[in-house]
Amino acid sequence: MRKVLIANRGEIAVRIVRACRDAGLGSVAVYGELDLDALHVTMADEAYALGGQSAAESYLDISKILKAAAESKADAVHPGYGFLAENAEFAREVIGAGLNWIGPPPEAIDALGDKISARRIASSVGVPLAPGSDGPVSGPEEVAAFAAEYGLPIVIQAAYGGGGRGLKVARTMEEIPALFESAVREAVAAFGRGECFVKRFLERPRHVETQCLADSHGNVVVVSTRDCTLQRRNQKLVEEAPAPFLSAEQEGLLRSSSKALLRAAGYVGAGTCEFLIGEDGTMSFLEVNTRLQVEHPVTEQVSGIDLVREMFRIADGEELGYDDPPLRGHSIEFRINAEDPGRGFLPAPGTITAWRPPSGPGVRLDAGYGAGMTVPQAFDSLIAKLIVTGADRAQCLERSRRALAEFEIGGMPTVLPFHRAVLDDPAFTATPFTVHTGWIETEFSADLPPYAGDTVSSGGPAERERITVEVGGKRLEVVIPAGLGGGGFAGGSAGGGPAGGGRPPSSRPRRGSARGGSAGGGSGGAAGGDALVSPMQGTIVKIVAEEGQQVSAGDTVVVLEAMKMEQPLTAHKDGVVTGLAVQVGQTVSSGEIICQLRG
Repeated sequence: MRKVLIANRGEIAVRIVRACRDAGLGSVAVYGELDLDALHVTMADEAYALGGQSAAESYLDISKILKAAAESKADAVHPGYGFLAENAEFAREVIGAGLNWIGPPPEAIDALGDKISARRIASSVGVPLAPGSDGPVSGPEEVAAFAAEYGLPIVIQAAYGGGGRGLKVARTMEEIPALFESAVREAVAAFGRGECFVKRFLERPRHVETQCLADSHGNVVVVSTRDCTLQRRNQKLVEEAPAPFLSAEQEGLLRSSSKALLRAAGYVGAGTCEFLIGEDGTMSFLEVNTRLQVEHPVTEQVSGIDLVREMFRIADGEELGYDDPPLRGHSIEFRINAEDPGRGFLPAPGTITAWRPPSGPGVRLDAGYGAGMTVPQAFDSLIAKLIVTGADRAQCLERSRRALAEFEIGGMPTVLPFHRAVLDDPAFTATPFTVHTGWIETEFSADLPPYAGDTVSSGGPAERERITVEVGGKRLEVVIPAGLGGGGFAGGSAGGGPAGGGRPPSSRPRRGSARGGSAGGGSGGAAGGDALVSPMQGTIVKIVAEEGQQVSAGDTVVVLEAMKMEQPLTAHKDGVVTGLAVQVGQTVSSGEIICQLRG
């Protein structure tokens, strides 16, 4: 392995670039139009344009990624997490192109990436399981029949993918049809497939997991356990390693079940086995993530093992050479998302105007953005991950308070106020803690005001133009900011720079370019009077209330999708829907009027 193409973006792409540099490997970034000046693009040794402003047009386009691999002469592909990371067809295409796939075998991705197949394998080796459907459900009627047989609450979950996308918890029979439709839409948007299955939901559970590594020689190790219980809308916000407050029996079952499951699936590479532990101590297998996970740094901090470089070694056919490693200290990761916790964690894309990250003992920051960069609406809301490590959990919490107090981000709301508040909440800081996966929505009581600072919108992608140039006698097409081709760009010899003292061109080859961003999330919300306005920038994915329909306060009028999550927009008063000015597929900005509610 000499040169790795990173089929991803954001902080995980930056993380892999750094691992390549540490290992003496070349790195190749790919980027969509909105990521022209992204950190992973400027840090990599080479960067290749994919074009397109959506995930489907860029990071989910297998043919474009393989073309970039061929042009860059990369000999390996690392998929990161999300996008195509758990797509077995992508793995087969990479291997078929003669490239080294830095991930599990396609057969293992098929077997474990399909949540239903994974449950069958888990059952065959004695892994504890809650009741669930034997296969994908055909529709909301079958979900309702399952609920009638096994009782509520139930989980409707995408059979493919992960990260909380396409996962809905139904607590009443009436909400099953809408939640099923929403789960399917989210799954299709995030993973390209909408099959869903259903299972019983454990009340007030903890979410725990094992970070595993498996080599091609039959060795499987659990590097550490993790706790990921603090979640909002089934997506993790805070993770820690090792998982605290487990009995010896619980930890032993987690480790033995994970190893048996991965061996039965013929797994090779880095992977995570996830479990729920109910209030009564009941443990149930959840899923296997056949990829590197967002929260992998906490395991690295307590084990001393670089998981990305281990993925490189395993892909090169090397043997792990160790058993479950000894752990030292305690580490907590805080996901820094562009969301407003004072407004129900509404996604808030925009441009970062201030960036003052923390430092000091025990502090690590994995970031995908910096000052002046735009967090686009088209992708995930994750800006950075703050990882704090101490000798034990108590010291880790102390350092975390200090680090979070130092962290300043301007230009958009972030979840920093939530993280600061949760570190003062005894439900999380107690020994043992009493948080559960639904705690944020049901019991978290800190009064977090909506973001009141300034927001900065990028105003959408900057205009650009294509010009044709000759370099060394070879004809090339170049994309530049609009206007530069009309006299603002002075020609020169190869290796020269733009006239007027502009920024010189990068020495890294960049095949095409497109600058862009998305409108920032303003304060928005349901305005006074009759107007119902969008509280954020997003795309209309469903219109629930029709023109002329009577609605009551709290009824859903439309459903928006922003940063890969669906958000229902509800009526702020009773009234009749009039002047409905949007349609499915339309992008609306923060503060844009959706309709009027008359009467």
